[in-house]
Amino acid sequence: MAFISRFINPFTDYGFKRLFGTEANKDLLIDFLNQLLPQKHQITDLQYARNECIGVNELDRKAVFDLYCVSQNGDRFIVELQKARQVYFRDRSIFYSSFPIQEQGQVGNWNFKLASVYTVAVLDFVLTANADVINTVQLKDQHNEVFYDKLTYIYMEMPKFTKTEDQLETQSDKWLYLFKHLPDLQERPEQLQERIFHRLFEAAEVANFDRAERDRYEQSLKSYRDLQNVLSFAEMDGIEKGIEEGITQGIEKGIQQGIQLGIEQGVQQGIEQGVQLGIGKGIEQGVQQGIEQGSYLATARIIQNALDKGFSVAQVASLVDLPVEAIEKFINK
Repeated sequence: MAFISRFINPFTDYGFKRLFGTEANKDLLIDFLNQLLPQKHQITDLQYARNECIGVNELDRKAVFDLYCVSQNGDRFIVELQKARQVYFRDRSIFYSSFPIQEQGQVGNWNFKLASVYTVAVLDFVLTANADVINTVQLKDQHNEVFYDKLTYIYMEMPKFTKTEDQLETQSDKWLYLFKHLPDLQERPEQLQERIFHRLFEAAEVANFDRAERDRYEQSLKSYRDLQNVLSFAEMDGIEKGIEEGITQGIEKGIQQGIQLGIEQGVQQGIEQGVQLGIGKGIEQGVQQGIEQGSYLATARIIQNALDKGFSVAQVASLVDLPVEAIEKFINK
């Protein structure tokens, strides 16, 4: 049996939906979202909607959200938990946000007025190059002025959050701290004594689960840990490949520098300059081919390890952001 901490892990599918996806815990989701939203879009109540959206016809690709809800004034909220980086994650965010926009279309005489759509994603990886934990994205013009304020993407990049309990200042800080440290806590922190956090700790305490709930959580926790193992292996494998490629490139650069030194000394200058250009071009092509091959091999290793861990074809396809057909083709090969 897997080790179970006192409080639930919110990065498991079951943990996230238990804390934020049930009618009984709706107040937790409202308080969490309100820390991220502007004052004009603060939520007083919301309704959970179907988390599966289809396109115009049955042949269109569908979108399955972790959580999808509508506030009291009609604003739409997609709330996503993303445990692993995907190659086209930004594209996926844009694609998913198109469904709450399309569903607002009306038949007949309609003036195209839309309610606001928010995509809120809690990420267990780093998406952007800046140091901000919370990144808010909107459509802007060439003067950096907001062109359209009804479509907003909010990304919470949890690896960037490093505050300790004593450094928590805002309600937003406290939510971030809980997302990152909840499964590691043995007691309720002194800094988190607000009523809403008492509600969260009650909902998150594994001892309060019945047998069926505990079984579902254990299975979800096992899947999460298996995924982390697959990603860790892929990362270590990538580092090893990177070291090998780095050594090769270092040798090649050393040769190039040696040739350049000879050129500076005037020994057969014209011939050596030609050799240098040829080697430089060959290195660029070789490095590019090595990068492409390394990327393919890394993806193949992730697929194979995930399959070995017992992930389904659909789960593997979602992990590497490839069509199911591509995974099946990989298995057949």
